[in-house]
Amino acid sequence: MSDRNLLQTVHPEGDLPSVAGEVAEGPVVVDTYAGPVRVEWNADAAVTALGHFAFFVEYLKLSGRFDALVADCPLVYASGNAPAVRDVVGTAVLGILAGHWRYAHLTALRGDSVSPALLGMSRVMSEDAVRRGFGKIEAVAGEAWLHRHLQATVEPLLSEPWIMDCDTTVKPLYGHQEGAVVGYNPHKPGRPSHAYHTFQISGVRLVLDVAVTPGNQHTSKHSEPDLWQLLDPLPGSCWPRLVRGDKDWGNERNMARCEQEGMAYLFKLRLTSGVKRAIEKVMGKSGWVDAGQGWAGHEAKLRLQGWGRSRRVVMLRRRLPETLAVTVSREDGQGDLFWTGTKPGARIWEFAVLVTSLDLEICSLAQLYRDRGDSENPFDELKNQWGWAGFTTSDLDRCQIMARLIAVIYNWWTLYVRLADPDHHHEALTTRSLLLNAVARQTRHAGQTRLMVTSSHGRREHAKTALQKIAKFFAELRKTAEQLTDAERWASILSQALKKYLRGRQLRPPPTLLPA
Repeated sequence: MSDRNLLQTVHPEGDLPSVAGEVAEGPVVVDTYAGPVRVEWNADAAVTALGHFAFFVEYLKLSGRFDALVADCPLVYASGNAPAVRDVVGTAVLGILAGHWRYAHLTALRGDSVSPALLGMSRVMSEDAVRRGFGKIEAVAGEAWLHRHLQATVEPLLSEPWIMDCDTTVKPLYGHQEGAVVGYNPHKPGRPSHAYHTFQISGVRLVLDVAVTPGNQHTSKHSEPDLWQLLDPLPGSCWPRLVRGDKDWGNERNMARCEQEGMAYLFKLRLTSGVKRAIEKVMGKSGWVDAGQGWAGHEAKLRLQGWGRSRRVVMLRRRLPETLAVTVSREDGQGDLFWTGTKPGARIWEFAVLVTSLDLEICSLAQLYRDRGDSENPFDELKNQWGWAGFTTSDLDRCQIMARLIAVIYNWWTLYVRLADPDHHHEALTTRSLLLNAVARQTRHAGQTRLMVTSSHGRREHAKTALQKIAKFFAELRKTAEQLTDAERWASILSQALKKYLRGRQLRPPPTLLPA
């Protein structure tokens, strides 16, 4: 017998090694530093690590968001033994909420015998069932499905004045996925990646849409078609008051289209040779005004090569410390440090140039562009805390489905947390431990289901107060829930969650913007 066959006989592949002898039934006593501990197994106890999940389920049920997501799902099975669509979608939603970022992590939900039933599921599906299920969704139908629900989440807000931020983030890849090609990847040069083109509502940090493309399609040339595909179906009253983008957006194609559509824009320009010459012409001139945060600004008219017309630009400059250091990475991963030297009396400047169709003063324009930096924070949260860095499959279509589904759940959770604290945005890293994670045991008494929640972290009273505040709002809303449509209830929830921005005004659900 060969060594390989002998090994398989002694320890068959995929099985644990057998333990010789009879094993007694019942509890086991183990010796720990806290003394002997009696361990018992109870197969009938209904427990969950998402002890506060019931509050979020009430939010989904009262708003109709989850029921609509399931009812609208284009997943169709031909077999009579196929899983329920609600179970497949619900398993993915539970995993995303729990902070999972791999399909394999969904297996951890198998030990939760409480949360699936709260969400109306019959069981938790395996990772393979979820992965295969999403693979059965046709790409166009999947895009329309999740785009509808991203839009439905923010629809009542679109009639308010709002700003759209356009930006792209990079997702490094480590396998042989479709679209895994080398593109712009400053943190991991040479690493294949996907590019996530994202459109957000500024300030409230809500995602309007995200498009996943191969890593070498990271420029605004590949974002711009999705931008107008997103806006074209909307009435003009629901369009943003301003579109903002970084230096990749400051080109003739984007500016000309915005001007054609009557859309105000504020973009940053690359420091090309033509832009540098324009800065040199005004560098020694008077007319520089305060632009806030140490910056000074100077306005000019500029027509670069390739532009079809002259446009208003604002040149910004800020003086830097005279002594600067530069690090250069070596192949061994170490870095060399070089100190830059300047002539006596020389000044070092940092420059930025903005192009815009707005007629605001320089200080307001500069601050308006600095506010765009807030759109970078959701990228970090979505990639590091919501699974945009994972849930990777071999095909691009399922990566796109999961990117949009994660954005939907992220929007739902962001608004839910704001019901407890409308004045601040809190990232999932902290809010999950407060408003979702807790050990709970389910019991039944006199026909009523009870959850006994145990939370021992230091902010348990803070979590309890926040959840009671949310429950109180839902109790008031439930009194009139039967008289309201799903859209009217959702508008009430948005009005409460975003009352800081609405200044207490109540949103009214507009006539639906979604196709019938």
